[in-house]
Formats: sequence, C-alpha cells, structure tokens
Amino acid sequence: MKIKAIETFVLKDELQQSFFFSQWEYSERCICVVKVTAEDGTYGWGEGYGPAKLVEAGIDLLKPMVIGLNPLENEVIWNKMYRKTLDFARRGTLMASISALDIAIWDLKGKLLGLPISTLLGGAHRNKIKPYATGLYFTDHNDFSKGFVEEAKLYVSQGFKAMKMKVGLGIKEDVANVKLIRETIGDNIELMIDSNHAYTLREAIELSRKIEKYDIKWFEEPISPEFYGQYNELRQKTSIPIAGGECEYLRFGFQQLIKNKSVDILQPDICACGGLTEAKRISALATTNGVDLIPHTWGTSIGLHVALHFISNLESVPGRMYQPDFLMEFDQTENGLRERLTFPKIKMNNGMIEVPNRPGLGIDVDEDVLSEYSINKKVLREVI
Repeated sequence: MKIKAIETFVLKDELQQSFFFSQWEYSERCICVVKVTAEDGTYGWGEGYGPAKLVEAGIDLLKPMVIGLNPLENEVIWNKMYRKTLDFARRGTLMASISALDIAIWDLKGKLLGLPISTLLGGAHRNKIKPYATGLYFTDHNDFSKGFVEEAKLYVSQGFKAMKMKVGLGIKEDVANVKLIRETIGDNIELMIDSNHAYTLREAIELSRKIEKYDIKWFEEPISPEFYGQYNELRQKTSIPIAGGECEYLRFGFQQLIKNKSVDILQPDICACGGLTEAKRISALATTNGVDLIPHTWGTSIGLHVALHFISNLESVPGRMYQPDFLMEFDQTENGLRERLTFPKIKMNNGMIEVPNRPGLGIDVDEDVLSEYSINKKVLREVI
C-alpha cells in the first residue's frame, strides 16, 4: 500500500466579533488542513498549527518525498521528513507541516487497519477526558472584563468543571479579573490563567503572589519561552504550578524545559511539535522525569480529536487506585472550523468527553463545509 495523493486546504473563518489577548487581536481564523490518500482510496486528515499559508508551503516541500511511501510505516516517513528539514527547521512552521502530515498518516493508518489511533498508540488508559473551557479573551479595549461574568457563568451552566482565562494586560487589571472570575464560579470550578508570555520575571512573580489566594490550577506561559532559567526561578517563588511548551518543538526542545526544571506542566501542541509520532516521545520524557503533560489544543475539530486519542494513552504516574481526571483544552471562542468541519460532533456529558473508538481519528470531514471555508486547493498525485 502506498500514499497516492496529498491535498492541502487553507481554511478561513471570518469572525463576527474580533477578540484579543496580551499579544495580538484576531478578526479571523486561518488554518491549513491536509488530506493524505492511499492508492486504495482510503484517506486520513491532519492539521498544522501556525500561519496557514506557510504550513501549506512546507507541506508542498515535503510532498514529493512522502508520496509513494507506505503509510503503515509512519515512523519511517516521519524520520525522512525530519532529516529533509533538519538543517533549517528544527523549530517553527515547517515542523507544523511535518506535524500535519504525520497526523494525517496516523489517521490513514488507523483506517487501513480498522483501529482507533488510541489503540495504535498502545491503548487507551481511559475512555473519558475532562475538557476545560478556554475562553475569557478580551473584546473591549476600554473595558477588559466586559462580558467576563456572563461568559464564565455560561461555561458553568454547560457543565465545564474547569476554565482558563486570559491575563497579561497589566497586573492591576489581572488581579481584579481573576478575583472577579473566582467569585463568579465559586470554589469548586478549577481556574487557570494564561498570559501568553506577556511578563518579565519580576512582574510574573508579583502577579503570582497576588493571586495565589484564588486557587489557580496553573499559570500558563507567564514569561517569554526563551528564558528557561527564569521559568525555574519563578517556580521557586510561587505555589502556583507553572505551565508552558506550546512554543517548543521536538523532544529536544522539551528536554530543555525538563533539564532546566522550567515547568510543572508540559504543553506540547501536537499539531506543531512534531505530530503524534513526536508527541509520543515527548510523553515518554515527561513520565521519565515526573512532569505532567497537558497538550495545547487550538484549531479545528481535527486537532481536538488528535488530543483526545493522545491524552487517552498518557500513562498515570504515579499510579493509584483512584486516578485524577486527565484534562484537555477545549477552546470555546467563535470557531466555525471547530463546530462544523467534522462529524460526528464532539459532545460533552457530565463534564466529560468520550474518546472515539472508531478507526483512525474516528471522524470524517464534511466536504461541503470544507469547500465553504477553503481559499484554495492543491493536489499532487503519483501515477501508480
């Protein structure tokens, strides 16, 4: 069995209302997804995290060497792509291109073998994952907390047991907003904060100390991802667990986080760090060093299903009779590519999401919706 065709689709969703966080403001979502088809017509889907046109260009670079290979030999394919780009793409968007192709090949492999990806990874330790709502972005430059109370109450009413809010526009504003959300949701809902590396070490220490009393589950990307040592210093000066890694790539990048004792929680984005093949290796690093791992998940519903399968396979270290729930990021901002692109739809029941047990990712793409959001389409085929 050989790979016969690779198609890329750059999808754009114009938002009804723009939103912003500590770094940038967004009025649209633009994501590259890829379809990898075998010679018998079976296909798999993947997506890359990062600038969509650049991710697509990277896939175009890799297509000629991937077409004609056996999709069941996914690690061999991964290594060929890695070697092809090693000299100039150990980090960044080309690694997202590799990730997208790798994910699609895993999906294809699962369908060819009639097995879910969780089984291919080694099996599901759990069949339900606890999603946390990612939201509480800023929508008004004159009133950072506008709509926060209503949004937080909505997540609670929908059954979420945890949520993550944005900070990073000023310590005074952050403290007030964290206090507001904690008072709104009560003590039984887990609350995380994310500054998207907005602060200096001094500022991050100050903010952490001022909000420790609000029982923060983790502080995500408090400072710039380059400063491994400063992350370690921050960990020593706050009781709030520190999370990071969505800007890291490959097991080698995550080894730096671990070696420097930078974080309590690793957050690889599977659609950027090297795909499922490399994420599996990163998870082995995490368990070897006793560090928690909760992937960063942002994009289409394809990426959400990738995370479901991956998290189901994560080992519990240490093991005990009553295991804690494993968390998964579940973005709740406006996103037609999350809500409409694939089927069956993700459903949350009693604050949990079931891991699909159908072959591959357990989903398919709605071709009409794909066409609706696509801004282009490219196909490369090999005559077999």
